[in-house]
Amino acid sequence: MSTILTACGGGAPTAADLLEDIQNRGYIMVSTDPNYEPQSFLNTTGKRPADSICPSDALTPDEMQGFDVDVAVEIGKRLGVDTCFATPEWDMITAGNWADKWDISVGSMTIDFIRLEVLDFTTPYYYTPAMIAALTESGLTSVDDLSGQAVCAATSTTYEAWLSGTLQLPASQIYIQPPSNVTIVTLPTDQECAQAMAAGRKDFIAYVTSDTVIDANIAAGIPVSKVGSPVFSEFLAVAIDKAHTLPTATLLKSVDDIIIAMHADGTLSNLSIKWFGADLTQDPTK
Repeated sequence: MSTILTACGGGAPTAADLLEDIQNRGYIMVSTDPNYEPQSFLNTTGKRPADSICPSDALTPDEMQGFDVDVAVEIGKRLGVDTCFATPEWDMITAGNWADKWDISVGSMTIDFIRLEVLDFTTPYYYTPAMIAALTESGLTSVDDLSGQAVCAATSTTYEAWLSGTLQLPASQIYIQPPSNVTIVTLPTDQECAQAMAAGRKDFIAYVTSDTVIDANIAAGIPVSKVGSPVFSEFLAVAIDKAHTLPTATLLKSVDDIIIAMHADGTLSNLSIKWFGADLTQDPTK
């Protein structure tokens, strides 16, 4: 499912900056992934409130669930506005130039040097290790076992970049180099790699994703196991498009202050424990 929205403001911008525009309309438009459990996924039993001010082509918090969803809703509350969700393809989000269709991304986006060219980021709100998973019956135990094999990753993710040897992160965050001569199979989301494997797809033998996603796959009964140890660490933050037609500095500062406050008051730790069963809000490199 993919929801692409028209410009949030519904016409020519009249506010002094993006934060004022959000406050004037009464909601913040957040892009996230509808198929990335436990970070963000559709709530199939949730119903849109009759009094929702979200645009008709957006999703409401009642129709979404997950860690990123709860974080986004809390950001909206602390800004004094409602939260609405857009679900564009991941490669559109990471590319920047959002054409004012959503205000921020709360989608477990890793800060990397390439994305920093087109997006601004807040302080990280949590951290996860990237891992490899394969069918348990495969017997794979290390990254070296994947040399010369086909491995799945989502398009335009740091997982795909790691596999291709083009990952642009500080050296302290990269723990293991990718396997040699690997063939990369890409799908729209890394959850689809696990789902395709569970459905019997045989053109790849493993996939790369967040450790938390693999845990969710295992909990859902997909017969996979983690291969080896973490390959790199993801510093995950809220992103804002540098190319927005309205100034974004005040919104970036406000959201950054909110993230810092959510760290300090335990909100992020509590949400992490709720969705992941562990506190993933501490910088693993310190």
